[in-house]
Amino acid sequence: MENNLSIQFLGAAGTVTGSKYLLELSGQKLLIDCGLFQGLKELRKLNWESLPFDVSTLDAVILTHGHLDHVGYLPLLVKQGFKGKIHATEPTIEIAKLILHDSAKIHEEDAKRANQFGYSKHHPAKPLYTSEEAEAVFPLFHKEVIDKWIRISDVFTFRMRYNGHILGATFIELKAADKLIVFSGDIGKKEDPLLFSPQKPEKADVLLIESTYGGRIHPLNPEVRLAEIINKAAAKNGTIIIPAFAVERAQLLMFYLWKLKNENLIPDLPIYIDSPMGQEVLKIFGRHDSWHKLSHAESKEIMKEIKVISKQNETIKLAESNAPKIIIAASGMATGGRVLTYFEYYLGQKSATILMVGFQGEGTRGRALLDGAEEIKMRGKYWPVHADCTLVEGLSAHADQSELIDWINQLTEKPEKIFIVHGEPEGSIALKIKLMQVYGYPSIIPERNERFTIPVNL
Repeated sequence: MENNLSIQFLGAAGTVTGSKYLLELSGQKLLIDCGLFQGLKELRKLNWESLPFDVSTLDAVILTHGHLDHVGYLPLLVKQGFKGKIHATEPTIEIAKLILHDSAKIHEEDAKRANQFGYSKHHPAKPLYTSEEAEAVFPLFHKEVIDKWIRISDVFTFRMRYNGHILGATFIELKAADKLIVFSGDIGKKEDPLLFSPQKPEKADVLLIESTYGGRIHPLNPEVRLAEIINKAAAKNGTIIIPAFAVERAQLLMFYLWKLKNENLIPDLPIYIDSPMGQEVLKIFGRHDSWHKLSHAESKEIMKEIKVISKQNETIKLAESNAPKIIIAASGMATGGRVLTYFEYYLGQKSATILMVGFQGEGTRGRALLDGAEEIKMRGKYWPVHADCTLVEGLSAHADQSELIDWINQLTEKPEKIFIVHGEPEGSIALKIKLMQVYGYPSIIPERNERFTIPVNL
């Protein structure tokens, strides 16, 4: 009997953030990822809106990995009435708990500060969600292993496969009746110092592929560039601030900085990580050896080299110190978190360096700094920028264009449909052109909330 599978692109369509894909078949609903929008104000406003369907009718959620733009909307999903299972790998669940708890704390602190200093239009300002609402998600997590088919219902079966990117990340193969739908999630790099190469799909009737770096090629040997920038910054006797995602990027930076110091390629500057979550993620690495390359001995050596800042008063004390140093602090796009405190002290200093190490989404402070902004708005005030702001390319957790193209080279047949997602228009269009050039595969770049139907046989 022929029926139609519906796929609706609720997020990560025309933008890199807010990943949410709703599938409906025979009255059953499934959500792949449930992330927050970040960056542009008009996107962030969407986080305050309820999803355009009755959430209580949703049967299950499957997560590709634990980053905020893939899990950050879960507390709101539960608040709107979801009570089903949230399927994810064990490392993803552990990371998602940290991410959600941290996100809630930031929303609570931002609301408190806005009320204290009166810079919000809302009276009173409220957090997007609270710590209690974040923790309400935790009992719904359901641990899954990779490479095992899991039956959700009569029409949906799925399995998760190793994908690099961050600890616990997977791509999803979903059987919907007689069709195989592949959700790429965020694809990791082929060669990564900490993680193994991603697995590759062999078949896909329908493919959703990310395009974060769909138009870019990562440079080789990013640690050489990292050393150059640190040496240049150190020559000015200034402080180096590195906004970094607490999951995997922070650990990679810690690894590189430890390695460069050991090899005497950078000065013996003190290194701090002001992200308790970054330290917790390193502990998660220790509990899941099979997911990565980092040894226990290396982890211990790295932690000996790097000082952890955990309390707010320690952040202030470190920020007030004029001594040259390297500080890794969340968040990666400077959208919030501890890094903003350091910005308040160092953005106006010509001797300081702000070093970006990952993708900077449109509308984020990180993107504004790289685009040469002379001032940026933080916590209700405008702050002048005199520090040197630069980017080390190649440290991103995402595959570049060549790796994205390589990732599908084991497909035995041409997919019926390819959707290019999780990218800004420039990257998505570049990948669309490249897919046609290399494979002769046409593809679609969906718009947010756009819905497509796929005929299936039940």
